[in-house]
Amino acid sequence: MSGPALAYFRGDDVYGLERAAEAVAKRVAAGGDPLERWRVTGGATSVDRIAERIATSPLFGGGTLVVVAEPAPLVGSKADRDALVAILGSVAPGNALVFLESVDGSGRRPAALDRLREAVAAAGGEVRELKAPKEGELAAWISRQAAERGIRLGRGAAQLLAERIGGFVHEGDIDRRRQSQLAIAELEKLTLYRPAAEVTPDDVRALVPEAVPGSTWAFLDAVGARRVRPASELLERLLGSTPEPVLIVQLHRRLRELTEVVDRLAAGESPGSLVRSMKLNPYRAQKLVEQARAWTLPELEAALEGLLELDVATKGADGRTVTDVQRRLAFTLWITRRVAPRR
Repeated sequence: MSGPALAYFRGDDVYGLERAAEAVAKRVAAGGDPLERWRVTGGATSVDRIAERIATSPLFGGGTLVVVAEPAPLVGSKADRDALVAILGSVAPGNALVFLESVDGSGRRPAALDRLREAVAAAGGEVRELKAPKEGELAAWISRQAAERGIRLGRGAAQLLAERIGGFVHEGDIDRRRQSQLAIAELEKLTLYRPAAEVTPDDVRALVPEAVPGSTWAFLDAVGARRVRPASELLERLLGSTPEPVLIVQLHRRLRELTEVVDRLAAGESPGSLVRSMKLNPYRAQKLVEQARAWTLPELEAALEGLLELDVATKGADGRTVTDVQRRLAFTLWITRRVAPRR
């Protein structure tokens, strides 16, 4: 065996995380019998069960690779975290323990995971962050994956595939965790379509549906700038993945911010002073000032009133059931009536 049998991998590339775990298994096996895989999520196991799997060396054959995905539930309290850290040094020869933490675009994660990661590093384990490739990096990555599988991609096919799965969306709140997996699945579909021929961009257009993820930040910016078409397109993507009450709360927050900016500017504050008075970073202050110039105060007040009506419409009144179509229509009408600039 060469290299550590303990690892902590985190990042927004689920496919890369799984491959990193497999690399640990191959390294521990070192050409001998392959390791048995035991994969579990942090919420479906316990420290004692993990300890049972890693503490005993195999007498015959390969050992065990224990993969703990999303370990946050195991470090919910200090006592739980201390118990988990205590078993890190008990990985028996021939076995391996790997933690996988997938990161979405929200930035929300327990701080206790950092302490677990630091404990893995202190115990001599491998600690690495794997970021999902995007834009040109994703196109190049797709080309390499195709070459490994003997798939011939024509000029521009990798670029178009990267675009169609959302690799060229720039916003930082995009959940890219499944993009690499989606790219592999689409490559396998394309090779079945063209088993012995070059895959062209036309083939990609014919077989690969657009799966561009929605960005909450981009949607709120489009609403703030009163750009109706982009706002409607982004809304269509978000409604399938983001609960309507969450979107309404975020819209309310943005409109309140714009109302405050309009008030402060009308009272004589300079755009630069908003950084201090509203506790904003300079970039965000600049964006809000630009968006506020597209609104009048009565228009913002009307948009907020309409948001209250939208909240009622999406939840239903008097016990009535609201269908998905009705919810989408209610959001679309709000954008058309309250966000679209009046000529």
